[in-house]
Amino acid sequence: MSAVIFAGIVGFGGMAAAQDESVDVEETTVEFADAYGAFMSDIGASSFFTVSNLWLLISAALVFTMHLGFSTLESGLTQSKNTVNVLFKNVFIVTMGILTYAFWGFNSMYPGDFNGYFAAGSWFDVDPTMELMSSAYADYTWYTDFIFQAMFAATAATIVSGAVAERVKLPSFMIFATLLVTFAYPVTGSWEWGGGWLNNFAAGEFVDFAGSSLVHGFGGFAALACVLLLGARRGKYVDGKIKPIVGHSMPLATIGVFLLFLGWFGFNGGSVLNADPYLVSFVFVTTALAAAAGAMGAIFLSWILLRKPDLSMALNGILAGLVGITAGADSISPAMSIVVGLIAGMIVVVSIIFFDKIKVDDPVGAVSVHGVCGVFGTLAVALFGDAAPFSSQLIGTVSICLFAFVFSIIVFGILKVTLGIRVSEEEEAEGLDIGEHGQEAYSIRPS
Repeated sequence: MSAVIFAGIVGFGGMAAAQDESVDVEETTVEFADAYGAFMSDIGASSFFTVSNLWLLISAALVFTMHLGFSTLESGLTQSKNTVNVLFKNVFIVTMGILTYAFWGFNSMYPGDFNGYFAAGSWFDVDPTMELMSSAYADYTWYTDFIFQAMFAATAATIVSGAVAERVKLPSFMIFATLLVTFAYPVTGSWEWGGGWLNNFAAGEFVDFAGSSLVHGFGGFAALACVLLLGARRGKYVDGKIKPIVGHSMPLATIGVFLLFLGWFGFNGGSVLNADPYLVSFVFVTTALAAAAGAMGAIFLSWILLRKPDLSMALNGILAGLVGITAGADSISPAMSIVVGLIAGMIVVVSIIFFDKIKVDDPVGAVSVHGVCGVFGTLAVALFGDAAPFSSQLIGTVSICLFAFVFSIIVFGILKVTLGIRVSEEEEAEGLDIGEHGQEAYSIRPS
């Protein structure tokens, strides 16, 4: 992997070297890799294991802060009368997700020997052995592996939470989110990260470093299925016109995005799966550059299209850049990560406007940010790097997103004809805080 990164840097980011024909890029890369390997061996395996294990635990904590980011972002972009409901769903998702991942998901997603598509899950815990609790297992312990992956697991349902906000029945959503996180997410995760069919793909290796498709695309297309079945918020589309339903707190939304930005350093940086100084710092840089470029792309394109600088578009541009680089943060050069982020930031603006025009109501832009940009980010690995062929990236992302969409259509569809998935018109008008929870977020509602 180091050689791939070094080649990416020299090939795309090292502009001066590329222009000087006297420089032997391949020879320079090999020499640097050899020297770097010798340097790492001098550090000592024991200390490297300890530092790597600690870094993954810190990364898990950073990813956990993303759930706070989702909570504040979603509540800020929705109406004040639904704030308690939004926050309650996020509390449920992260706590449910950790438990169900322990009871079933972890040993379903990382099954070892299985048929390549599905594996039975089980309780995650094991008897402590040197193989699982020391560097003989990897650069981290079994428990560190579990807690880091568990922080990822609930994210898919959190993405859906924002898209269905302000009109979904709480019990139905809780059932759906539990089934999505417990059973559906580990299936597609196992296809690549668990050594399944995408990891051994005949057309060439499928690469999704930290989850542009496996986490974000999965959640985005699950959200799209739910939104299509749920329908738009009342009053959103009237007489063929789009009526904006503005969020009640842009400060909350902005805080949420910056918390997500912070957490993404653990999301991507932790996915190196050790504390290799070069690789972790490389991923930090590509992640930050893509996020910044995503903001710039969204700011200027939305300014042109909407005639005003739109803060919500700028915030979604940051997230779009982050989602876009997630699949290739370790293999796309810093220079190309800016290009990836810039394109993702522009894509999210066009996508949000498109879905609004066809009357697909997504209050927070989750389908566009995570679904559409997740697909783009996966393809970007082939388009802007050399870690995987385009055909394998295309087949992989389509398979993952299609599975999430079909699973969600079926499960949410069954809930629709049984328990119902939408609150009454009166409850929607009054607000879900009162109707579903009997309490309000604010003693005096923001104007």
